[in-house]
Amino acid sequence: MIVIPAIDIIDGSVVRLTAGDYSRVYDYSITPVEAAKRFEDGGLEHLHVVDLDGAEGKGRRNLKTLEKIAAAVSMKIDFGGGVRSADDAAAAFSSGAYAVNIGSMAVKNPEETRKLGEKYPGRIIISADVRGDSVAISGWKEDSGLCVIDFLSRCISDGIAFAAVTDISRDGMMSGPSSGLYRKLIDKLPSLKLIASGGVRDKADLLNLSELGVYGAIVGKAYYEGFLTIKEMKEAECSRVG
Repeated sequence: MIVIPAIDIIDGSVVRLTAGDYSRVYDYSITPVEAAKRFEDGGLEHLHVVDLDGAEGKGRRNLKTLEKIAAAVSMKIDFGGGVRSADDAAAAFSSGAYAVNIGSMAVKNPEETRKLGEKYPGRIIISADVRGDSVAISGWKEDSGLCVIDFLSRCISDGIAFAAVTDISRDGMMSGPSSGLYRKLIDKLPSLKLIASGGVRDKADLLNLSELGVYGAIVGKAYYEGFLTIKEMKEAECSRVG
């Protein structure tokens, strides 16, 4: 399992939302570049960068920040938030992203998403943000009405096997990962390369996710609030569980 630290950005600053609520935002006193350098210095090789302004529909406001991060570290950066067209994806790749997360676009324009998967094989990650069993879109504000299993099954059929799945109710809540959801997805969709997102509290949570068989795990608030160190993230990544 790979461990993927997250940098969520609003107006160029590192922040965290609580349960996807833009009115419950905390601004951390570290720059995105400083955070990325710490992760790389600790031996981590992957990075999850989210443009929360873009996710809220405010356009490509943080691509310059992505460029600065990519220039400062050699990590594989996956970038998401407001990527709603092929042009948006191309702009993210040009700004230094290794992979791009597609959420709302995958729901609203599956054909264009399929074409992106063909153009950038292995570099498109479906972002499935879930309330209950339903996929939410447009910065978590709109219910698509799609069952997450049906949605991801279609994406796999279209040739895109990577998916970051977030249980919105657990994101930023420090309440533990949504293990039941992930277990069900792994059981129903064995070819899915599942990246777990939301709720990780500590190293034990990471080890439990590894035991479940997820491809990767995203870590955010637990690190920034001091409950999980970079050293522990790397140890969990290197552990062989089960």
